[in-house]
Parts: sequence; C-alpha cells; structure tokens
Amino acid sequence: MLFDTHTHIYLPEFDNDRDDVVHRALENGVTRLMLPNVDLDTIDALQHTLNAYPDMCSAAMGLHPTSVTENYRKDLDHIFEILDTNSYQAVGEIGIDLYWDKSYQKEQIDAFEMQIRYAAQRSLPVIIHCREALDSILPVLHKLSHLDVRGVFHSFSGSSEELSRIFESGDFYIGINGIVTFKKSSLRETLSAIPLDRLLLETDAPYLAPVPYRGKRNEPAFVRHTAEFIANELHMETLEIETITYKNACRLFNLPAE
Repeated sequence: MLFDTHTHIYLPEFDNDRDDVVHRALENGVTRLMLPNVDLDTIDALQHTLNAYPDMCSAAMGLHPTSVTENYRKDLDHIFEILDTNSYQAVGEIGIDLYWDKSYQKEQIDAFEMQIRYAAQRSLPVIIHCREALDSILPVLHKLSHLDVRGVFHSFSGSSEELSRIFESGDFYIGINGIVTFKKSSLRETLSAIPLDRLLLETDAPYLAPVPYRGKRNEPAFVRHTAEFIANELHMETLEIETITYKNACRLFNLPAE
C-alpha cells in the first residue's frame, strides 16, 4: 500500500477526470491521499473532494505562503474557524516561500508562526512548504520549540546539512516527490541521510511529475515511480519502502495503519 502524503487532486486540473485519477491510484496500490489546502478559494473544492472519497482522502487546512497578502490575518481568522468546526488531520500547507516574491516576507513569517501556534494548541501536525526560505523558517521553529511542533517538510530537495538543521529544529518527517527522479537532482545524494522512519512519499500533484512523466500533469498513481526509484537508490525492495513510508504517514497524521 502507498500513501501519497501531499496531493491537490481537488484543483481544476482534475475536474474532467477526477474519478479516473482516483481509480488509477487504487490500481497502483495508492490507498490513502492527504489533501493540503492552498487558500480561501480552494476550501470548497477540497471539502467536496474529501466528501466524495472519504475512505481514501484525509485533509489539512491552512494558508499557503504564496497566498499571504496584506489581508492575511483576516484570511487566517477564516482558516481557523474552518479548522475549529471541521475534522482535519493537519494544518497545512503552511510555510514561507521566497522564490517567487519577497514582498510579503514579514507577513509570511507571521502567518507561519500563527498557524504553528494554532496547530500546537490542538496537537495537530503541520505540513510545511519551504522554498528558498529555510533560514527564515528555522528561527520560527526554534522560537516555538517549547510547543513540541511536529510535521513534515514537504517537497524536500535540500542537502544533508539542511536535513540535519531541520531535524535539530523539531520532530519532522521529510516528504520526497518526483524531484528525486530528475536527472540533475542532487537529492539522490541526500536520500541515504534520511532516516527511514522519517521518510514520506508524495506527488504534489498536479505538479512535479516524476520521470518518465516529467513535464506532464502529475497524479497520485505516479507516486509508485518515486517509491521504486528510492528503493533502487537505497538498495531495498519497493515493498519495504511502501510499508515503511505508509506506516510513517499514518503515525504522523494519527491514522490507523491498516
């Protein structure tokens, strides 16, 4: 069994064939999906997808860093209200992204801290989006280390040194997706430094499709290619990687490991 711990199949890219996408996932042994929210505009679609596939999907609620604007506090009030009145497995995806735009860096940092505090108060894990921003994210996590923050750094593509810094900052897992299969990815060299009990698999669909689908729309079924690639790199059986990462995900998100 496989667990895609980060997928956005509720987005418009899947509106024409969502049932087929879910069916292909199941055919490839993908039995669980985690759906992280993006912003206020995606909540309804996320909830609709969650309701449509309740046996397969779990969800996280949060405000994505690239959706943080001058109105972020008002947006977060709404996010927290949704979290208070619904059952979610995590807060996410949250974080800091300085790759595209640094205009709201201060607001992103504050929004990240507010959502971390909320998650800690409710004993929920966090799904962290970190792009060109580790030096901004880690000080927040160290500042809040007394809150026993736990979660996953999704779509990790960093170095062994960055990996060590993350583990020093809290109880974190590492989400690996199709990036690891890219020919020029340095992540291959980092794989062996990730403890197996900290490893999670994800797609980030519809983005970052693994080889041989790079450049095309990603989907949960393709997480199998990432699992097979990692198993080959670590000289393990694919089934071992499947089993380990599935149990890791269930442990993080407080779900039964069937």
